[in-house]
Amino acid sequence: MGNNKNTKSRDDQNKDEKEKKRENEKQRDERIEKVGQVTLDENAQHHKIHLLTIIGEVEGHDNLSSNAKTTKYEHILPQLAAIEDSGEVDGVLILLNTMGGDVEAGLAIAEMIASLSKPTVSLVLGGSHSIGVPIAVSTDYSYIVPTGTMVIHPVRLSGMVIGVQQTFDYFKQIQNRITGFVCEHCKVPKTRLEELMMETGMLTKDVGTVLVGREAVEEGIICEVGGISDAIGKLHDMVEKKRAATK
Repeated sequence: MGNNKNTKSRDDQNKDEKEKKRENEKQRDERIEKVGQVTLDENAQHHKIHLLTIIGEVEGHDNLSSNAKTTKYEHILPQLAAIEDSGEVDGVLILLNTMGGDVEAGLAIAEMIASLSKPTVSLVLGGSHSIGVPIAVSTDYSYIVPTGTMVIHPVRLSGMVIGVQQTFDYFKQIQNRITGFVCEHCKVPKTRLEELMMETGMLTKDVGTVLVGREAVEEGIICEVGGISDAIGKLHDMVEKKRAATK
């Protein structure tokens, strides 16, 4: 009788564990679908890595078309605050494939990432254009895939622009904020970054520069060419070093 009870108890436990696993997988899939985020916690090191994606256009105060792929900064900022507050999250991996978007929203995301106490790594996939550049360099270490692109150009304002001195001063102020942030978080000199922004021979209808893969590394904007295994491996190393330093 006792053996039967033990067997039944083990069967119930196994059933409960399987049900819990299915529920966790369901929640994980829903989280990926809704906000493009997930916690990577099935690694050999038992680190909890929060995966954050910056996809499509960075949406600011105005709602974009429902057909457009967007990253909403009002979703990202609270999540970053929760990551910082969490005692369980060990590091943050940020995947970027963005065309840019709202300057103020993009800078806010970049500043939040840069101020995290957790180890952070970014990986530029298809591209990280315009305001995506500050976000890409805001992490402790950055990667770009060989075919990844970064478009560097001056600030543009949408909507009605009044041609007065105050408008031009405002443009300059925003540009200086972006340039200052980028140069503070990577190795590209300010003079070189401004040269790349004002290049006239590459984009047919615009000024600016397209950097592909290794070119972004050679310019000192991105740390290294690599893929997802490199980025995750680097993050695990950073987490281990931080743990060792705090012991």
